[in-house]
Amino acid sequence: MEQNKPQTEQELTQQAAVRRQKLADLCEAGHNPFEITKYAQDAYSADLKNEFADLPAEAETGKIVSLAGRMMSKRIMGKASFAHLRDQKGDIQIFVKRDLLGDEAYAAFKKLDIGDIIGVKGEVFRTKMGEISVRISELTLLSKSLLPLPEKFHGLTDREARYRQRYVDLIMNPEVKDTFVKRSLILKEIRAYLDEKGFLEVDTPILTPFEIGASARPFYTHHNTLNMDMVLRIETELYLKRLIVGGMDRVYEVGRIFRNEGMDPKHNPEFTTIELYQAFTDFHGMMDLVEEMYKRLALKVCGSLEITYQGKQIDMGHWERLTMVEAVKKYSGVDFNDWKTDEDAIAAAKEHHVELPEVPTKGAILAEFFDAFVEDKLIQPTFIYDYPVEISPLAKRKPTDPAFTERFEYFIDCTEYGNAFSELNDPIDQKARFERQVAERKAIEPGCKAQVDYDYVNALEYGLPPTGGLGFGVDRLVMLLTDSASIRDVLLFPTMKPLDN
Repeated sequence: MEQNKPQTEQELTQQAAVRRQKLADLCEAGHNPFEITKYAQDAYSADLKNEFADLPAEAETGKIVSLAGRMMSKRIMGKASFAHLRDQKGDIQIFVKRDLLGDEAYAAFKKLDIGDIIGVKGEVFRTKMGEISVRISELTLLSKSLLPLPEKFHGLTDREARYRQRYVDLIMNPEVKDTFVKRSLILKEIRAYLDEKGFLEVDTPILTPFEIGASARPFYTHHNTLNMDMVLRIETELYLKRLIVGGMDRVYEVGRIFRNEGMDPKHNPEFTTIELYQAFTDFHGMMDLVEEMYKRLALKVCGSLEITYQGKQIDMGHWERLTMVEAVKKYSGVDFNDWKTDEDAIAAAKEHHVELPEVPTKGAILAEFFDAFVEDKLIQPTFIYDYPVEISPLAKRKPTDPAFTERFEYFIDCTEYGNAFSELNDPIDQKARFERQVAERKAIEPGCKAQVDYDYVNALEYGLPPTGGLGFGVDRLVMLLTDSASIRDVLLFPTMKPLDN
């Protein structure tokens, strides 16, 4: 079997030079492969293997097929040779015989390199060794690979190279392609589920006119014609809720989001979310929707409600529901209801070595207790609901306790996967919260350009019905259902720092 093991840059350069010379020779002989525009492909590797799974050894099928793909191996054996072709659905062996192909074509085949794109026509049969193969009667070079494929392209030492050169990663590691096939299936299933529920998929602007007061930092760009700075969106929420005001009662968007923040195994500067809004329901309706949708996805993608993620068994069939106050009391022993004032909360935080938030109120300190004591315990699917109003500027207050909001987040394997509200539809309350949020941002960061979205407040004044809203990250969900450790493993082209030239 022909192997590619470039040990040095010089050797790699030599191999590239040899391949370029082969291309020059082909062109000179009138066989420039890059002039070919199409090939009549009528079969795929996996389909043939399935169709003839019961074919005995050394049996013929009489079926003539045309295949196209990349040559991944080649073994020259005098007048007959074997190679493996990789197409859209997998690998299949091809048997190349000089007497059948012809002297000139066989000689041309022997000059082919691993990585070349070829089209072949021949009969399907099973070899003496029991492998479904195609006996080639025609072979066409469709594209010349001018760089040798690496011998191996996996493992931690090559991970950066794999992300930078995803095209090579996909060639060398079929399981990587499987992850992205599953990603596509997950999105397809989410859309099918929401469409069945009567939701309408919509698109909202990616370029927005100003920075809102949220804590997420945006990317800025400039529009030349309008001579104005614009912001890449950090959410799709406010536009989608405008549509609910307009009478589109169930909407969702699969949206690319941009945040100018840190990078780690769970964060990339650009990522995909799904936000959805449903009129005339509340956050409990969103809980039911999440649980039903995630069970459906687990069964469809993983074949079971019991899935494995990074060595842990996750039961997607069972979801616990706790208020934030209940969760903090359960895992830290501290009861929010014992705090009568913000000073009580500050004292408790100091006693338990909990970091104080920038604005140390009772509600904000409760959230810090949650981060310190609870989140890393939530391995199985868990809804945490009733969030403090201080950290929930867009959620409706609880009628029975206005210090809290009708909001939940849900956690799996100690990670937050989504966020949902009974949406705030009181324009007077919303305006006050927006103005307070922007003021707090500017007090902490005087140079920030955050503004209140008064047009959104204006929309609310026309009347937003009681609405349940949900947003969740697609990338983290794909990580979970494909057992991927890093967000970079589920993004085809993750953000990377350029290499020095």
